[in-house]
Amino acid sequence: MRTRLIPLAGIVAAMIALGCTGTSGTSITEVSGTWGGDDAGLIATDTSAHVHIGCTLGDTKGKIIPGTDGRFSITGTYNVDAYPVDRGILHPAEFSGRITGITMTLTVVLTDTGRQLGPVTLILGKEPKMGPCPICRRPGERKRVVIPRS
Repeated sequence: MRTRLIPLAGIVAAMIALGCTGTSGTSITEVSGTWGGDDAGLIATDTSAHVHIGCTLGDTKGKIIPGTDGRFSITGTYNVDAYPVDRGILHPAEFSGRITGITMTLTVVLTDTGRQLGPVTLILGKEPKMGPCPICRRPGERKRVVIPRS
């Protein structure tokens, strides 16, 4: 009986150790590149981030810097009236979330109205699947004009 317990104890110890470190993956300290999800996307650079959730869009006022636990919070501006007619109304906003491995959970809250967008799940390196919204484009790309059919 004692012979069986020693290997079992080693297996249990290994499972506990892997359970504490294996699920989080390598923590990301530099948030850059394209992060995509269903009807959501984020393009991050070393100076800011541009976000789309549905037919809305916004920008951070600086780069996203996650803490050691992967959590982040940064301010910026957000436009919830970007489509079908962009009225140019920018709301102050807080972009917050958590990064675990290559997965980001992102929530945007308009700080003047309390309106919340998300949370959405984004994957690093995945192209966003944006649905019918024609406003989404990479920085520097010309804006497309779309006239809705009646």
